[in-house]
Amino acid sequence: MDVPLRSAVPPSATEPDLVTLGIDVGGSHIKAALVAPDGALLTNYERVVTPLGRKPDVIVDTINTLVAPLGRFDRVSVGFPGATREGTVLTAPNLGNDLWHGFKLAERLSARLARPVRLANDATVQGLGAIAGRGLECTITLGTGMGFALFTDGIPAPHLEMGQHNAHKRYSYDQYVGHAALSRDGVKKWNKHVLRTVDALRVLVNFDLLYIGGGNVTAINFALPADVHLVSNETGITGGVRLWDGVFRRRT
Repeated sequence: MDVPLRSAVPPSATEPDLVTLGIDVGGSHIKAALVAPDGALLTNYERVVTPLGRKPDVIVDTINTLVAPLGRFDRVSVGFPGATREGTVLTAPNLGNDLWHGFKLAERLSARLARPVRLANDATVQGLGAIAGRGLECTITLGTGMGFALFTDGIPAPHLEMGQHNAHKRYSYDQYVGHAALSRDGVKKWNKHVLRTVDALRVLVNFDLLYIGGGNVTAINFALPADVHLVSNETGITGGVRLWDGVFRRRT
């Protein structure tokens, strides 16, 4: 069945005149768009295939070329598929290159784009574009792998690489509900895996609300529990505005 997507919740912004360039680095594509202070998209997406297995500087070059047609922006927010800390990449499990470990992506992009850059895990950025900001909320993204983020009253918890955790038998969650699993197992079996993942997270996290996004969210065909919402891909871009709220300036 077709499941309606929950619309993005406009992020708050502390500096009302600044335009944010939102970048979503994924295992299959890199997307970018300009975002207004209220979280509205100002442009259509620009999108390019992710150059997997290449040196990190190739990604920087790719982003620089990708965003050139978009026009003026004041600051940059990046969602990255792995663990990050203070602008530095710690892990990049779905980008196929160990050279990412310790790569100062925010610094390199800032030098290339001549704008300040904030970097966070992609599921965190997507969650910031969707959450209500009350209680314990959880986001997972279903794309090349499975992203995960947790929020308490709108504030991100320390990042957990849930996608690398064991899900079933020999499979990690990346392997259990990622794109390879959808191709390998088919839609019906994959949906069973996603539902089992939701049930497992409910026990592990005790979330008030769970948001599911990512490129494969349109393949979900089971009836959603009342505390689970699907979110559109635009939240992976629009949520980046929230990285510039004062509360996040010490955390990203």
